[in-house]
Amino acid sequence: MTVLIASDLDRTLIYSNAALALTMPDAVAPRLLCVEVHEHKPLSYMTERAAALLSRVSEDAVFVPTTTRTRKQYQRISLPGAPSRFAICANGGHLLVDGVSDQDWRDEVAARLAQECAPLEEIRAHLSATADPAWLRKERVAEDLFAYLVVERQLLPEGWVTELTAWAEERGWTVSLQGRKIYAVPKPLTKSAAVREVARRVGAEHILTAGDSLLDADLLLAAHRGWRPGHGELAEADWHAPHIEALPQQGVAAGEEILRRFRNASRDFRRGMKRGRVGEQARRRAGVPTVAAGVPAATAGPAAPVGPAPASPAGPVAPPAPR
Repeated sequence: MTVLIASDLDRTLIYSNAALALTMPDAVAPRLLCVEVHEHKPLSYMTERAAALLSRVSEDAVFVPTTTRTRKQYQRISLPGAPSRFAICANGGHLLVDGVSDQDWRDEVAARLAQECAPLEEIRAHLSATADPAWLRKERVAEDLFAYLVVERQLLPEGWVTELTAWAEERGWTVSLQGRKIYAVPKPLTKSAAVREVARRVGAEHILTAGDSLLDADLLLAAHRGWRPGHGELAEADWHAPHIEALPQQGVAAGEEILRRFRNASRDFRRGMKRGRVGEQARRRAGVPTVAAGVPAATAGPAAPVGPAPASPAGPVAPPAPR
């Protein structure tokens, strides 16, 4: 009865100062726990209640942090609870097993990128040629897999990201705007592909996920159940699928609610499986034939999305059109 929980981190479970969205009166604001320090300064937080929930979640299920961060950026984070045996970094480019990148997975990713999309060098050259120093603050390459820009969001020309998205689409790449960062990521480089690999290795019968950005769409579609917060690219585009719940909470409160849903859903699935198996055993003892060998409907796979579908079984979902 293995449940696998794969969750995006930034703006899904953990939040920077700018993303906390503490809109309530100061006197009732939640107590926060710092989970990331960078250059001797606190950087990311979750509520103390969220921290307690995460500790319980990691006891009941295989919890897999799933992030677009590089390995170095991920290793700055100190999440509550027992260390996760598996973690996914670089948007699926690295599968960490006990903190070490799995070489077989890296080789598989490299082969797929070489076959299915334009090289990173072409994308970098285009970004350098079209980005304006007036609003560009940094240009970075992550793990030699994808590129991103750090920009002054208020100075970014209207339509620039749309034009970049169309250009990248023709070359097998996708674009995502998250806060002050513009990501250009190969379409074959997906979180969902890495999650499926972890699920295969641990024999997971049920997958739960959460995420807030376009780069999380394929991750959500790979789940039996999932949640997205009330902020982020997916919320702005009104993206949804039958098995994905759009939460009203925003900011750090959304992270707490997502962990609450993870814990409840994981426990409900285990109880349902146990009841189903007990019932099947009773029917067999009574000589009553079973219809589906006691397998609950939830294990049959996630529902089809509303809107665009993945380009391939391991590929991401095309950017959803706003509604």
